[in-house]
Amino acid sequence: MEVIRAERLRVEYLDNPLGIDVIAPRLGWIVTSERRGARQTGYRVLVAGSMELLETGQGDLWDSGKKDSSETQHIVYGGKELSSGQAAYWKVRVWDENDKVSDWSEPGKWTMGLLGREQWHGQWIGWKNDRKPTKETPKPNVYLRRDFRIGAGLKRATVYATALGLYRLFLNGERVGNDVFSPEWTDYHVRVQYQTYDVTALLREGDNAAGAILGQGWYAGYIGMYGYQRYGMDPSFLMQLNLEYEDGTTTSIITDSEWKASFGEIVSSDLQMGETIDARLKMPGWNEADFNGADKWTNVDIMYDYRGWIVAQMSRKIRATEERNPELIRFLPDGRTIIDLGQNCAGWLRVSLTGKEGARLLFRFGEVLDANGELYTENLRFARQTDKYICQGGSQETFEPAFTYHGYRYVEISGDTESVELGEITGIVVHSDLPETGRLVTSRPLVNRLVQNIRWTQKANFMGVPTDCPQRDERHGWTGDAQIFAGTAAYNMDVAAFFAKWMVDLEDAQQPTGAYTDFAPFIFGPKTEFDNDFTYTHTASAGWADAPIIVAWGLYETYGDKRLLEKHYDSMKKWVEFNRKQHPDGIRRDVPQYGDWLSVNERPFEEAIAEFGRMVSHHSTTPYDIFSTAYMAYNAKLLADIAGVLGEMEDRESYSKLFNRIRDAFAEQFVDGNGKIKGDTQTAYAMALRMDLLPENLRPATIGRLVGKIEQAGGMATTGFHGTKFLMDALTQAGYADVAYRLLLREEYPSWLYSVNQGATTIWERWDGWTEENGFQDPGMNSLCHYAFGSIGEWMYRNIGGIDRDVEAPGYRKLLIRPRPLGGLTSASCSYDSLQGLIETKWEVANGRFILEVTVPANVTARVVIPSAAGTNVLEGNTELSAAEGVLGTSREGNDCVSVEISSGKYRFASELNA
Repeated sequence: MEVIRAERLRVEYLDNPLGIDVIAPRLGWIVTSERRGARQTGYRVLVAGSMELLETGQGDLWDSGKKDSSETQHIVYGGKELSSGQAAYWKVRVWDENDKVSDWSEPGKWTMGLLGREQWHGQWIGWKNDRKPTKETPKPNVYLRRDFRIGAGLKRATVYATALGLYRLFLNGERVGNDVFSPEWTDYHVRVQYQTYDVTALLREGDNAAGAILGQGWYAGYIGMYGYQRYGMDPSFLMQLNLEYEDGTTTSIITDSEWKASFGEIVSSDLQMGETIDARLKMPGWNEADFNGADKWTNVDIMYDYRGWIVAQMSRKIRATEERNPELIRFLPDGRTIIDLGQNCAGWLRVSLTGKEGARLLFRFGEVLDANGELYTENLRFARQTDKYICQGGSQETFEPAFTYHGYRYVEISGDTESVELGEITGIVVHSDLPETGRLVTSRPLVNRLVQNIRWTQKANFMGVPTDCPQRDERHGWTGDAQIFAGTAAYNMDVAAFFAKWMVDLEDAQQPTGAYTDFAPFIFGPKTEFDNDFTYTHTASAGWADAPIIVAWGLYETYGDKRLLEKHYDSMKKWVEFNRKQHPDGIRRDVPQYGDWLSVNERPFEEAIAEFGRMVSHHSTTPYDIFSTAYMAYNAKLLADIAGVLGEMEDRESYSKLFNRIRDAFAEQFVDGNGKIKGDTQTAYAMALRMDLLPENLRPATIGRLVGKIEQAGGMATTGFHGTKFLMDALTQAGYADVAYRLLLREEYPSWLYSVNQGATTIWERWDGWTEENGFQDPGMNSLCHYAFGSIGEWMYRNIGGIDRDVEAPGYRKLLIRPRPLGGLTSASCSYDSLQGLIETKWEVANGRFILEVTVPANVTARVVIPSAAGTNVLEGNTELSAAEGVLGTSREGNDCVSVEISSGKYRFASELNA
């Protein structure tokens, strides 16, 4: 009999991470087996200080011994205390349900970072420049270098580096790492992240050189809607290169006054405005040991001694993940060239070219073309998204920026085009390099394109933090957008470490009162007014500031991460207590905030069409007190659940009572005896139903009113960002999945598929980002790459693909498989690579029969709900369910479904459908 295996070893969700600063890291693996019913009953972990010791079976750091346990994730390291820079090598073996032991897994590795401030010996260095940046000319980039020598017998070399701003590091002319935009955005008033690299292979005995280029980044460049230098004036750099020799001696190369500074070919750069490169200013060999121009460089400035936290980056880095060739290149009579990548994305362009010395090219980036075929940039607001390249002349050269990125599908190339011959043109796609975990393909091509649009929008906006858009002068970590999309994000990609980092940003931004901010990392700046009737204060807005509790609970459900709940529990309590004190009667009577952002005016369909273009509002059509009170209740309910998980039983009782009090107040103040809710909007009904805010006797009437509102609107959703998230679930859970499918598959405006039919390759910020009748919406708020309405992805994975988790077993230890073959869809194929392993479904409807193939990972069980006409049998393969291997039990669920409990393995079910 096949023995199970332990594979995919990870530490704190990461693959062989370097430089972590968690003292007791959590280890994890998946169990694999091809047979049914395979499960783990025990494990043994070995951790050694060298690969040699590990290979001989010696766990000098930790030998867990055999542990009788089915757990494969969040296994806390329990060995010797780990020190700065220490390397740890590990492997695991597992026992199955028959007490058969596996072979040892392939080895994994992690290293520790610098675990205390006293471990850092370098100084922050840079080169001060008093010039004020402008939109057209950001500040120049600073080049730094230093020569150093290495003796014989180098064993290991590890570099720890960070910047206030951005940096690219080189050793002996070779770039260190392949990440971009490091360190990623944090609130620099509180903390900055450092990165760790093993650079042993880049060094040599004798003369060596280190070089770095500094960019303005989020620290000193233009940021959000607040202008420039919101954190500091000039970027600075901190580096420590630790050298270990075979004889046991150690030394360090650090940033100090020995470094030199200069300007170079990157004349200026800014994340929003773009980058200018003057290739005539190249300094060949500037980052190598034999550079003969070093005498012209000046002494560096010793910069401000940063006193915030310097912490290890514990999330996956931003990288260039893909290259795309243009689908169309159009040469215009005036010498301009229009490039179409065929896909809206975030990143930049790389161009090989040959040109005369001093010839200038301008690269302007946009998401779409206007009606005249020209680049549309009005929706960029203050952002320029423009790169400039000045040719060196002579042989072929390559333009590629380093410290900017753009949200774009199209690029206009202009300038001295008659003096330049373009060569290969490549679009570079850039985002946080998260493993893709989900896949969904259906029998409807438009739905498949929608799935891809959601994925591409996530890629473009997961840039160290979950931003709202990648193109205009915003790119904030808006909390309201992120919390409603987090469930979809977790299906598409492994977001465990990504959102764990953002949870720290959220807590860093929390106000002394307990109020969370509306975006994180937070930017301290003046109030910003988009409209004349109210001002955004960016703090404590319902649905936005509620994000930390919602995201934390979602991460627990998806990954079983109890430590994250513990880490942020006190912070989350402060937010709920803030609301309790602010609104003691259980009703949150807010002044206008965001509410159900970008919802549709709910009038009879014919009236709305008659006033096309005024159907979508910036503001919520749902009353703010309804919206805010609902979220206040929802947060209390979730915090009670969190308290229960953490064993805080007094808190659990307290917050359960708070939820009940708010729910009672909601019903008394806003709901009449016929189930009608104040405001009478789809969002109000969807939120009340999904958040459990209604007396049981009023739920049928309320769902009836919700369905009636949809029919009254002509079969369309009128919800905004938040209402849409709850609408589809409320309908499905109430038995109206067919109505939800009609909303999904609707092609008329407003709908998801309307934008797909207009050629969209990402999700639009607003339902009417562009319409056939009115063209583009208000350019002041019209991102064409904005994932909020992409929250439908989570519903599609669960209801079309049929892959969901059992609410009683966080981390996908038990599955709920329930595909719903509705809406005329005839097939779907879905997979999700969970923390426990790969889950797969594949179904089709043909000749009145429903065929469902299911793969359940080893060590996992599932409840499979199969559509089945009353009085008919469900088969597994060619076998009755009662006799099928791996089937643990069956029951009928109503007149149209059969529920089957199964153990791990691959299954094929067949049933008869109702005519």
